[in-house]
Amino acid sequence: MGHETLLDLAKSTLVTALLIVAPALLVGMIVGLVISFFQTVTSLQEQTLTIVPKMLAVLATIIVLMPWILGTLREFTAALFRDLAAYGLSG
Repeated sequence: MGHETLLDLAKSTLVTALLIVAPALLVGMIVGLVISFFQTVTSLQEQTLTIVPKMLAVLATIIVLMPWILGTLREFTAALFRDLAAYGLSG
């Protein structure tokens, strides 16, 4: 396997992984900022007030986006198997 092929495979793997996790990370970050703002305004410093809503928001995001996530993974896997001969040993 050539270095270019290996780098292309690593790049597409990382881009796909980032594409899949980005929505959940963004939702978690936005919910965390809103809750931090709420805690600052009300002077509540309860840890469960921070963690539980973020976990629920990320879980809801993953559940809602599950068809898209599975479709993206299916396309990536299909492309991986389609190009499997290119990843084999040459010579």
